[in-house]
Amino acid sequence: MKPDHFHTVVVERKDQIKTFLDFPSWLYRDQANWIRPLDAEIEKVFDCSQNNLFRHGDAIRWLLYDSSGEPAGRIAAFYDNKNAMKNEQPTGGIGFFECIKNEDAAQTLFDSGKQWLEERGLEAMDGPVNFGDRDNFWGCLKEGFQYEPVFNMPYNYPYYNHLFESYGFRNYFNQYTYHVAVQSGVQSPVIREKAKRLLKDPGYRFETFNWKKYDRYADDFMTIYNKAWARFPGISRIRKSHAKALLNSLKPILDPRTILFGYYNDEPIAFYIMVPDINQIIRKFNGKMNGVNKLRLIFQLKLMKKCTRLIGLIFGVIPKFQGKGVESAIVVRFENEIFNKRVKYTDLEMNWIGDFNPEMMKLVEQIGGKTHKIHITYRYLFNRSKEFKRARKMS
Repeated sequence: MKPDHFHTVVVERKDQIKTFLDFPSWLYRDQANWIRPLDAEIEKVFDCSQNNLFRHGDAIRWLLYDSSGEPAGRIAAFYDNKNAMKNEQPTGGIGFFECIKNEDAAQTLFDSGKQWLEERGLEAMDGPVNFGDRDNFWGCLKEGFQYEPVFNMPYNYPYYNHLFESYGFRNYFNQYTYHVAVQSGVQSPVIREKAKRLLKDPGYRFETFNWKKYDRYADDFMTIYNKAWARFPGISRIRKSHAKALLNSLKPILDPRTILFGYYNDEPIAFYIMVPDINQIIRKFNGKMNGVNKLRLIFQLKLMKKCTRLIGLIFGVIPKFQGKGVESAIVVRFENEIFNKRVKYTDLEMNWIGDFNPEMMKLVEQIGGKTHKIHITYRYLFNRSKEFKRARKMS
């Protein structure tokens, strides 16, 4: 029987939005490694003027209260018709899940998301995921609790995995975060040999980002992304406006040396985008990016060089150039630019590498990457008799 001492309320008013944003600060008040995300980063997910997925989808949020009227959890549910239909069964998502250690409380939250999605024709839900890009607010931390999260990646209590699994969610795929000691350089002779062999062909070239060529890079990013990534389930094609928006969003923190593009006879074939991990700075901002904190961020990032950790956001190579050594060459090019003692970076976290991508896992391990964290993306099929299938391997 569904418990009656917890109930959900739809988030609609400003005070409810504030409670939604503030609740994790209370929940993790004793957790030294937890870092509050910026409120603006969360709110733009639920703003139809900033999130294009509302054009063919919708989202809703709930707060959970106990019998005394105190907040006990939160959750969001959402669907994007274009991505939903790329699965065997139309699949929506739940995310921004936070909950006290109580199975009844979690069940009430999950039931709210399930019912809302079922009413809209969905047949499954993934969680905890984001109503947007996979590199933000995605996955349930399973291993690596001793490390602080990188910017916009989840950190949760260990009991969250039990809450998902006891409800009936199953492991759809693992997301690995690899750690690379920047100053150690590329350890694998195989990587170096592949890069050396590839670069004998003068048609290949690799270059770092330059704002003077911003419009061209937006075109190139769109081209590479749509060929390399958008063919997989759950990933949509992007337009140039999306590519430009991404680059513009990175502008305040971007280090041009950490964004690389690869070309063959001037055809864009690869990119590798890394950014400084500003979580090292914003942990004291309490989720607020006001005028004072903007100045603090720029001062500590650009002048004080407080960010020593890079985040590997995305690495893409178009299919016809995969396996030829392009991956190795761009890594060595990055080493020439960054892996030296003239720069401030000491650590790189290769973020969000799914276990459905064994070739990328192999490449990162060859350059010295060690598994640092594991997040799980869970899936729950509404038809409990339907066969569950994990995410298919990339090929």
